Amino acid sequence: MDLTFSAEDEAFRQEVRKFLAEKLPPEIAERIRNKKHLSKDEVEAWQATLNERGWLAPHWPVEYGGQGWSVTQRFIWDYELSLANAPHPIPFGLAMLAPVLIKYGNEEQKSHWLKRMLNGDDWWCQGYSEPGAGSDLAAVKTTAVRDGDEYVINGQKTWTSYGQNANMIFCLVRTQNTGKIQEGISFILVDMNQPGVEVRPIITLDGEHEVNEVFFTDARAPIANLIGEENKGWTYAKYLLTYERTVMAMIGASSSSLELLKEIARTETKGGKPLAEDHSFAARIAKVEIELENLKTTTLRVVDAAASGGAPGAESSMLKVRGTEVHQEIQSLARRALGPYALPFQAEACEPGANVEAIGPDYAPGLTPNYLNGRKLTIYGGSNEVQRNIISKAILKL
Repeated sequence: MDLTFSAEDEAFRQEVRKFLAEKLPPEIAERIRNKKHLSKDEVEAWQATLNERGWLAPHWPVEYGGQGWSVTQRFIWDYELSLANAPHPIPFGLAMLAPVLIKYGNEEQKSHWLKRMLNGDDWWCQGYSEPGAGSDLAAVKTTAVRDGDEYVINGQKTWTSYGQNANMIFCLVRTQNTGKIQEGISFILVDMNQPGVEVRPIITLDGEHEVNEVFFTDARAPIANLIGEENKGWTYAKYLLTYERTVMAMIGASSSSLELLKEIARTETKGGKPLAEDHSFAARIAKVEIELENLKTTTLRVVDAAASGGAPGAESSMLKVRGTEVHQEIQSLARRALGPYALPFQAEACEPGANVEAIGPDYAPGLTPNYLNGRKLTIYGGSNEVQRNIISKAILKL
């Protein structure tokens, strides 16, 4: 096992840093650093910049418009993107659906949908969770019934991130009710701009409209939008979640947030001295930094195994559990470091174009909403309790 980067990888890191220094708008980086939100137009403009460079979906195979980067290059790219406070591309199409299409889709589907993802023609969202099927994802009840050359879809999805911006949704639907509950699930792509699809906002604890409920009432999807085989969707869903949970190690995002935390601790005072000189608080920062370094080492071990031809399995669950817990601790410490500036709830100050005077430093308004929003990290993507069950079965053989 080799956890050091080669000379070629270090040269690649410098290439990435040069690109970000030249192309990332400073005002966008500042908003990301201070945990404020971007508009849809700003996200799409940045993704167009990445696509122009060929780096919007660099993890894809070259034949589909990617760069064919190694897993090590992908790790470096994600890490440097976070350290530069650059927006990460919206993952639902590019990083979640695309690997499923590339592995299980037919050539016509790959040719059509992958090109549209790169061009920004589609904004995708994920139709997995339902009111009775969150962590128990196999319990989905949304149905898809064949009617000639189409499926008729009825049911409800929830916690649909950025569904208000999306024109397409990839859904787990039930196409058969016999056998195990994991059987009879299919993976279908659905156009959201049609009669019978209703999106209702869910305002989260931080005051943000990020997630939604999506209702299907006799909505339709052509049979051509079925990915893989009918009733085999559970296999594709698990494959997708492996990618989602590995990303949720959040090494780069936590490293960037830790740097902001240290700056706050040097700036804010307690008893007339910088908070960084308070032994108790400094010890908590040191502890979470050590945990982050340990997590980074474990992630590099997984990267090294993948570079040698391995595929992440239960290890992705380990990264998800520790990654989300470390990130939550950093969020908690940042909020505590603000002291009285953490009390005002100025969620509106985090919105694009907001004409609201911040109470306290520029970073103050975003940190409490960010902390509140981060409570979800240990739940979505498969709750950490469920991930521990996976680890105990697959690794510990319990």
